[in-house]
Amino acid sequence: MSAPADLLADGRTRRHRLLARPEFGALLAAAAVFVFFALTADSFLRLSSLGTVLYAASTIGIMAAPVALLMIGGEFDLSAGVLVTTAALTSSMVSYQLTAVTWVGAAVSLAVVLAVGAFNGWMLARTRLPSFIVTLGTFLMLTGANLGVTKLVSGTVSTKPIGDMQGFASCRWLFASEVTVGGLTVRATVWWWLGLVAVGSWVLLRTRFGNWVFAVGGDAAAARAVGVPVARTKTCLYLGVGFCAWVLGQHLLFSFGTVQSGEGVGNELIYIVAAVIGGCLITGGYGSVVGSALGALIFGMVSKGIVYAQWDPDWFKFFLGAMLLLAALLNSWVKHRAELGRA
Repeated sequence: MSAPADLLADGRTRRHRLLARPEFGALLAAAAVFVFFALTADSFLRLSSLGTVLYAASTIGIMAAPVALLMIGGEFDLSAGVLVTTAALTSSMVSYQLTAVTWVGAAVSLAVVLAVGAFNGWMLARTRLPSFIVTLGTFLMLTGANLGVTKLVSGTVSTKPIGDMQGFASCRWLFASEVTVGGLTVRATVWWWLGLVAVGSWVLLRTRFGNWVFAVGGDAAAARAVGVPVARTKTCLYLGVGFCAWVLGQHLLFSFGTVQSGEGVGNELIYIVAAVIGGCLITGGYGSVVGSALGALIFGMVSKGIVYAQWDPDWFKFFLGAMLLLAALLNSWVKHRAELGRA
């Protein structure tokens, strides 16, 4: 084959690999959404507005990353939204009731959410029930416990303020601080988000555990037959969801000093939507952590762009649903093209 023909074939191969990337569609969608709101909303490109968009994206992206890994592994977690609130409530009530430093409450909170994650993984392995049923049960139990325990301990549906307790300032710095440079305010959640996406991508693409995640999501029986620890892999994924729920829960607590027990309900669907928009398939075995970050960014741009464009915010969920359907169709098409390229 001649040199020009070799270059042409190599270019086609690279283009095919780019098109086959799970996050490629989300990247195009994010660029299109950015350009659209930049043209339709005058205030969208202001540094202060971009800081708000990044913050909205980060509060979704922190949870979308582990949810994406879980979906690639072939499972769901419908308790992810209320688990964030459980983390915040536990940290607040333990700190207040024990009159301890806030770091003690944060440590107990981490143990609690990891225990919930381990419970989900254990139930999944022991009962072989669908994760939809297992985590739906966990969702309902946590929703009731959040409200019931908070009212029992605090007498109201919210926790007592802990802003004057020892350790609050250092916890706030770690989980809820902000830095303003030239009009752009970057909250701590943005750094957590970027760090978690980087770690999650490295684990998924560069480690043996990442290969296990793809294997159990693609075909758990086949993965088990070749020695992949399916139950342990899925339990670790649920532990990852628990850890990220703890991070976001601490942010909520140390941003305001108190937490409402009814928060978080419904957010689990938004995390799943962000992961699907980012390239994850509902059927498992395919997806990207970077794609989940792009999905969260699209969420942030749409939710705030509608406000900056002075549209009726009631249309937000309509756009979110439309993007979900389009993303699901695009993801299936991209996976089909990738499979044809490997054939």
